[in-house]
Amino acid sequence: MNNLRVALYQPEIPGNTGAVLRLGACLGLAIDVIEPTSFDISDKNLKRAGMDYLEMAALRRHVDFSRFDAWRREEGRRLVLLSTKAAISYLDFAFRPNDVLMLGRESAGVPDEVHNLVDARILIPMEPNARSLNLSVSAAIVASEAKRQLMLQAQEFTTHG
Repeated sequence: MNNLRVALYQPEIPGNTGAVLRLGACLGLAIDVIEPTSFDISDKNLKRAGMDYLEMAALRRHVDFSRFDAWRREEGRRLVLLSTKAAISYLDFAFRPNDVLMLGRESAGVPDEVHNLVDARILIPMEPNARSLNLSVSAAIVASEAKRQLMLQAQEFTTHG
């Protein structure tokens, strides 16, 4: 069983956060929300997007990035940032069970100091004139690939271990 997590850095749109919480509930991923957020975490839009899956979601809130970073380092977790500034495609990246897939704010990503602290940066290849995908769509694409890789690794270990 893997402990893959998705972290949202200071999310701004409750509907996206709700959709990521729903994604986490459906795929068995824990979700970390790094505050401050631009909305009340109990906002009705968050509940609308997450529907009845919010009760199933494993949500951990962190009051700021420094506390989140200390927690994940203590846990021995690699921090993998999804970024349009990255050079490595998520399809060419080898995910690990304890990875935390982090997505930045919808409007601005993460600040440079956070960008420079992560262990790896990956991107979703897009058409040249496209700027970015929706945050929850990006989370679903990359989390699905990470889960696929981790399932294959587990099968290989079971077969050859």
